[in-house]
Amino acid sequence: MERCGEIPVERHPLEPFIPEGARILILGSFPPKRERWSMDFFYPNFNNDMWRIFGLVFYDDRSFFTVSDGKRFDKVKITDFCTEKGIALYDTASEIRRLQDNASDKFLEIVSHADIGALLARMPGCKAIVTTGQKAAETAAAYFGCPVPSPGTFTETSWKDDKGPSSPLRLWRMPSSSRAYPLSLEKKAET
Repeated sequence: MERCGEIPVERHPLEPFIPEGARILILGSFPPKRERWSMDFFYPNFNNDMWRIFGLVFYDDRSFFTVSDGKRFDKVKITDFCTEKGIALYDTASEIRRLQDNASDKFLEIVSHADIGALLARMPGCKAIVTTGQKAAETAAAYFGCPVPSPGTFTETSWKDDKGPSSPLRLWRMPSSSRAYPLSLEKKAET
């Protein structure tokens, strides 16, 4: 962590998770502070509903990805699931400043954006990017130069690397999985 004035700059603490054959890239904004983590992986805060949403959508069980003590998420179960389903994970920021001492996107200043093109270059079969929340959707849409989709919808865009023709891509915007977002878990799962 570096200091810039009074507000420290944080570097992303995780490497991108890109299983072989991944077809979907989920992009959030940036992880919470490490003291809020229940596991060493994406969406680690036990108060965040991401893995409960996935449990409801795929297994009709909000607790599917929690360990038996009910106090943390099961990283092995989650990574196995993402690998099987072809889901890659990272965030839209590689460096940030927290303007307040919390994980709220509203108070995150992006210092350096993630290289979305480099992520996609590692995923030749990627057909969709799914953003979780407004800041991630706005950041990804700015990268592609396309409109920001409304929650639960997508924008058609494309991506081209140096090796071949442009590939069509859908940029989806899902609601934030944060409990601070005023929508029930069931409604988030429906969206």
